Parts: sequence; structure tokens; C-alpha cells
Amino acid sequence: MSENLCYHCALPNDATHKYEAVILGETRQLCCPGCQAVAQAIVDNGLEDYYQFRTEPAQKSDDGILESLSALNVYDDPALQEEFVFDEGQHKQIQLTLEGITCAACGWLIEKQLSKVSGIAQVAVNVQERRALITWEPDVIKLSQILTTLKRIGYVGSPFHPDEHEASYKREQKSFIKKLGLAGIMTMQVMMLMAGLYFDWFGAIEQETRQYFYWVALTLTTPVVLYSGSAFYLSALKAISAKTVNMDVPVTLAVFGTYFAGLRSTLLEQGEVYFESICMFIFLLLLSRFLEHRSRHRAAQISANMMQYIPVSAAKIEEDDSIVQILAKQLAPNDVVLVKPGETIPVDGIVLDGTAAVDESMLTGEFNPVSKSASHVVYGGTVNQDGTLTVKVTQSLKHALVNQIVRLQASAMASKPKAAQIADNFSRYFVFSVLLISALTYSYWSFVGSEDAFWITISVLVATCPCALGLATPSALTCAMAKLNRQGILLKRADALEQLNDIDTIALDKTGTLTEGKFSLQQRWFAKGVDPVQVMALTTLLESRSEHPIARAFDNDNVKSKHRTLPNTMNGFTVTPGGGISGEIDNVVFTMGSAVFCNLSTTSKVDIPANVFLCADGVLMAAFCVNDSLRQDALATLTALNEHQLVVLSGDTQKNVDALTASLPINLAKGGLSPEQKYSQVHTLQKQGRKVMMMGDGINDAPVLASADVAVAVGNATDVAKTAADVILLGDSLLSVPTLFSVAKQAKRKIQQNIAWSVGYNIIILPFAVSGLLSPWMAVVGMSLSSIIVVTNSTRLLSK
Repeated sequence: MSENLCYHCALPNDATHKYEAVILGETRQLCCPGCQAVAQAIVDNGLEDYYQFRTEPAQKSDDGILESLSALNVYDDPALQEEFVFDEGQHKQIQLTLEGITCAACGWLIEKQLSKVSGIAQVAVNVQERRALITWEPDVIKLSQILTTLKRIGYVGSPFHPDEHEASYKREQKSFIKKLGLAGIMTMQVMMLMAGLYFDWFGAIEQETRQYFYWVALTLTTPVVLYSGSAFYLSALKAISAKTVNMDVPVTLAVFGTYFAGLRSTLLEQGEVYFESICMFIFLLLLSRFLEHRSRHRAAQISANMMQYIPVSAAKIEEDDSIVQILAKQLAPNDVVLVKPGETIPVDGIVLDGTAAVDESMLTGEFNPVSKSASHVVYGGTVNQDGTLTVKVTQSLKHALVNQIVRLQASAMASKPKAAQIADNFSRYFVFSVLLISALTYSYWSFVGSEDAFWITISVLVATCPCALGLATPSALTCAMAKLNRQGILLKRADALEQLNDIDTIALDKTGTLTEGKFSLQQRWFAKGVDPVQVMALTTLLESRSEHPIARAFDNDNVKSKHRTLPNTMNGFTVTPGGGISGEIDNVVFTMGSAVFCNLSTTSKVDIPANVFLCADGVLMAAFCVNDSLRQDALATLTALNEHQLVVLSGDTQKNVDALTASLPINLAKGGLSPEQKYSQVHTLQKQGRKVMMMGDGINDAPVLASADVAVAVGNATDVAKTAADVILLGDSLLSVPTLFSVAKQAKRKIQQNIAWSVGYNIIILPFAVSGLLSPWMAVVGMSLSSIIVVTNSTRLLSK
């Protein structure tokens, strides 16, 4: 770099002031105090390799960088963090938009720099999207210190907003198109020149004219090699510096080997040149990766673009019943908003008043409107088609369901299933094999005295490049996950899709899973001498604290209208998952739940088929028969899943479980189970060698969901169940489960097809390349078409 230009940002240096820093053992000239401060910070932290690996200059640093660092302290304000920082227990996590990233070396530099900082647990930089996911310990380091560290090495970090996703993709796409366009234009020009020479279309031209054409081809090829193919070389350098190899290593060797051989032949005016093969190779390789980039974006935007449905403003109802327009992100739990016909519901909430049909297709994939009325849950981003709703906010925009989906989907895409790990490892070994075979090929043909030994070796390097193999698994998994997301099925980890193909047993909870979870009081029994009105008031107060679906049977409008007089405040309320609830009212301990939970040795005097009991200090006061109705799609779903062993594990009585499952294709039905017994049942099945998928929706299902090979949270599951699950069904239809298995099979089939094609192609093409029957340009076409076929085959999942 010229001494007149800044070594850091390549802008002209200040002629009146001198700024210097010792970088890579030499004194470098810098343009301003900002660049000097950044460069010195990079040197002081032992990260000078950044200047060796970068492909483009950094952005000019802020002249007042040292003064501006203190301004970052504002990000430590808890109120400000509430909007974009997520609490992960002992750690906090944030997604940052990074400004100043120009190449992959920037991502490397940021990860190396931040990983050395005490208190930062994890750093993952996505260079393509200019984003970083950072997890840190708030007791050790502040967010402002993290941003300050970024600022000192020349990058500006700010909280990520979903709107940046599309802008980031467009920037990356613009870069791809520039490189691809340059390679395409130059390839056409070079192909015309070289094809004319190869096939003697120019007639008997003189050697001087032929040499002139070679120089023109060299001039056109050079920008393709140095600019369009730069990403491959950087990737290869990083792999070698990490003491490993990747598929870009043989690509780099083939490109520079062919380029320098052609350069030597042109300068010495003897030997073969394959400039058209270099251009075609880079162009087709870029094309395959561009198609992969588009397919990944097409898959990711299904979930990432959900945030575009959230409106910017909302109509908030104040305490004096006046309506004010505020930003949707300013809404807090317990705020009340008005949603008119045709408007989008701003955030998650519960309907207080009104009736409307709501379009939830953006969440569930089901286009039939869902009827909503008082006490129903609504989600931000769904559309009120008719009627006016008054909604009480239950979640801030940060914690809204669509935001959770975006985060979970990003986390799932980051996980790497076994198939992908095996493919990655195989690719590395395959690259080593390719390099070894290439070396042996060159040695053999050189030994027998062939003049084409070098070009045969280049053909081997190009033809057997395992790019298609590297794309085989991730491209199929990405498209499969996107298809499921479109159907209202959210995967929390990618390897769950792989494990679904091994499932042979499906265990289901009854309440809220096979049934609708809408309980009603069918019969009541009261002990002699008790006041039924007072008992129902007690049950209303007890169940008002419970999240279990049964509680709704005791908390409806009819019960409230008959039993308005509630006892005094309750103390010591506790919930026992799978058992019942208890609390102290007026110095009396009440328990309500199953007979086992209430320690009832006999219920013979109860003359109704009761399944819920109420006791006061251990004495039975009342019993209730609470029933639930079977889901309409339960029979169709279980029939579609009949190739699996179907097991029902329920906390309800065996009698009720048998009555419900009598008409269903269930292999085994067990009732009266506690959460621990459900866990034990699944563990027993697993010890028998079975692969178990568990479906549930309640708090009491969390332990067994966590123990299953694949866990599915059904419908409106509790947050605890969703946390323990691997798959979340956003819609209320059980028929999503057969779809889940169907897509898992399709994904497995696509992965097998992709791997079979890529490995089969390499096995078939290798003998032709080694034997010298394959020229470099033929190898280029074959390798690139192999990658394009794999990507195209994977994207077919999205259209099925």
C-alpha cells in the first residue's frame, strides 16, 4: 500500500500531521487519530494477522473515537436493555448489527478479539448478514464495555432489529451479483477468444496474432481470479491457518495453478493456456453458491420476515377511556388496546371484550379464520378480519410469539445434526484424499514423461472438488425446516428432524393433547352438612390461581354468577404437577385434585364418577365429574400414524382414559400416572430399544417431554412445556404431526439423494480425470453442474 494512503482505511494521509503505528514489524502511516487508535488496539491485542487476511481496507475510523467511547454507557441502562437484551439465566444475550465489516477476516478479528475478553461466554459472527450473537456474564462485564471493545478495533455495534435482515441480504446479494456478473461477462469474452483458437475459427493466423489473443485473455481473466474468486482463497487460507483443509483448498490450488501456468506460457510464448477454464470454473462455482445463498434466504425469510407483520403503532385505551396512538414496542403487560376490523393485532394478549374472526395464517399456516371472543388468546401479527376487539397485553413486543419464533428458528439453524457433522468430516477426509490422489497423479504422469502431467492434475483437483457433498445435508435441512415453519411447525433444533425418522413409538398425554382441553362440570357431589354455594366459592378461588385446563371448568361465567361471594384472601397456594392444588383459606388447608393427591383411601360414598375431589384439612367436602371432549382431528391423526406404536400416558383415572380411547387405534393406554410415573414409562420403553416421541401440553408433561427422544408441544401448550419440547405446533391441529413425519422423510430422502449423487459423481469422474481423458474445462462443467443439481434438488422441498 502506498505511503500516501492510510494503512488501515486506504484513504489519503494528512499532509500536515503524522500518525504512525508499528504493524507487522514495520512503521505504517495512518490518516488520523481514529485509525491510529484502532490500529494500535489491534496490535496490542496480538491480532495483526487481520491485516494479512483482509481482502478490503477497513472503514475510516471516527477521529474522536476516544471521546465517543464514553457515550456507549447509555446501553447499560436496564430500561433501554429491556427492549433488545434477552435474559438467559446467569448470562445475557444480544444480537448486534455490525457496521464496518468488509470481509470474512473482519468476522475472524471480532471473534478473536471478543473471545479474549473476560466475561464473554460466546461470540458468533455472521459475516454475510453483518450480525453477531454475543452471550456474556452481566456480573463480570457490561454491555457498554463489549461495544467499546468493538469500537476500539474499528467496528460499530448496535442492537439488531429484524428490519435489518432484508437489508443485510440485499447487501450480500449485491456483492454476489457484482462478482458473478464480472465473472460471467469475462467468461463469455474469454470463451469466444479461446474457442476460436481451439477450433481454428480464425483460420491460419500468425503466431504473433495468437499470442496477442493470449494476452487479451490473460487481461480479461486476471480480475476474475483476483476479485470474483477472492472468497475462495480467503476461506482456504483460514482453513490452513487453523491446521485443517476445506473444499476451497483444492479450488484455490486449481485456480492459481491454472492461472500461473497460463501466465508462464503467455510470457514464454510456449505451452498450453486454459484461461477460459479458470473463468468458467469461478463463474459456475459462484453460481452454485449464489443459488445456495438464495435458497437459504428463501428458507430463512419465512420465519425472519414474520416481524414485518407487527404494526408500528397501536391504539392504547387509557384509564379515562380515551384512546391514544403509541408505538407498539412501548406496550407493556396489562395495557389495554383497541383493535378495529382490518387492523393487525400489535402484540400478544387476551381478549377482554368483543368477537371477531382472526387470520392466524402467518403463524400456523392455516388460512381458515379463528373465532376469538372474551378470554381467548390472540397473537401479535395476526389480522382482525371483522369485529372490534379489546385486548389486554400479556407480553411485551420483545417476548411476543413471533419474536420467540425468530429466535428459536435462528437457534435451530445454528445447530448441526449428525448427518451434517458426518458430511463435514467426510468432506475433510475427502479433500485430503483428493490432494493425495492429485499428488500421486502428477508423480505418475511426470514419471512416464507425459507433457500433460500438470493439466491432468488440475483436472483431478477440479473434477473431484467436494462442493456438492458439502451442500448435500445443510441445503436439504434448511429447506425442510422452512417448509415446516410455513405449516405452523417450529423446530427448536435441526437434529430433531433427523431423529424423527427413527421414531417407532408415539406417547401422548390425554388432556389438552388428544382432547380439546375445554373442560366442563358434568356432575357434582357434596358431603352432608356442607353449603354447596360456599363450596363452589372455595373452588372458584382455588382454581383461579391454577393454569391447568381443568381450572376453566370452575371459572366460567355461570359459576361466577351463582357464587359471587368469595372467601377471604388465600395463603400458601401451591401446585403439584399431575396431582392438584392446595391453599390456606381462613386458617383451613384445602386440597383439590385427584384422590391420591387428597390422600383419600376410599371414595365409595361418592355416587358420581368423580375425578376431582375437594378436601378441608383432609376431610372430603365435595367431588366433581369434569369431562373433556376429544379433538375432532384426533382419530384421523392417529390413523395416519398407525405405523407407529401409539401409547396414551395420562394423569386422569384409568376408567376415563379407557372410555376416551375405546374408539381410537391406541396400542396401550395407562391412566392415573404422576409426572414421575410418565417419565418412568417412557424410560422403560427406551430401555426396550424403542425410540419415543412424546406429545404433551401441560406443566406436568415437562419432565417426560425432556426425557423423550423427540418432544412435541401441542397447540396452546404452557411455556414450561414449550421450553422442554424440541418441536412446537403453533396451530391447534393434530394433523400437523403426520405432516412433521412426512417432511422428515422427504428431508432424509433428499439428503440421501444429494449424498448419493455427489459421492457417485466423484467416484465415476475420478478414473476419467486420473487417466487424462478429462480436460480442465470438462472437469469445470461437471463439478459445477453437480453442485447446482444438489441445490436445485433441495429447493424442491419448498414447492412440494
